[in-house]
Amino acid sequence: MSERDTGLRARLVDVGVDLVKKEGMQALSLREIARRAGVSHGAPRRYFPTHLTLLSAIARRGFEDVAARATEAVAAARLEDDPRAQLVLFGRVYLDFARTERGMYDLMFRHDLLESNELGLRETSLPLYRTLVDLVGRARTESGMGDGVGLASEPVIVAGALWANLHGIAQLWGWGSLQLATGSDDVEPLLGAALDAHLGPCTR
Repeated sequence: MSERDTGLRARLVDVGVDLVKKEGMQALSLREIARRAGVSHGAPRRYFPTHLTLLSAIARRGFEDVAARATEAVAAARLEDDPRAQLVLFGRVYLDFARTERGMYDLMFRHDLLESNELGLRETSLPLYRTLVDLVGRARTESGMGDGVGLASEPVIVAGALWANLHGIAQLWGWGSLQLATGSDDVEPLLGAALDAHLGPCTR
């Protein structure tokens, strides 16, 4: 692929990222992305043979963005040696991303994109999950919960349950359901409760 082709491919993805952030997932048509990129309607097909391929390239940016935000937050707070505090920051970043980047967040978890694994999208999301597994394992060890026996005590399973919990909070918060149910506009107590449930109460 020539430098020109690489630049145009990146521009199409950039336009798609901007479009999903401003107008939501429903606005992501090949025709509209091509129009905003200033190319012919057929041009995207040269770089993205199917609509799913282009959507997957855009969704990859979302996973990369969440990972970068979490890494920056941990580095800024200098919490490299405190896995529990890192998980708190991870949860805050995740929930904030879901709230402020709703269109991208919805796109990232479209089942047809993940199942098709276009452009290795699942492989893009897995490093973020592996980071979560590592932090959960270290945090449970420090709290004395890492000595359990059985599948339910494995960090990969606990991390999966925690991720599902965070995802559920993000979805229900986005719909307004949790605010109505809890009578509160503060998501922080829900994050704390999720971490306590999976890691045990914070002892610090």
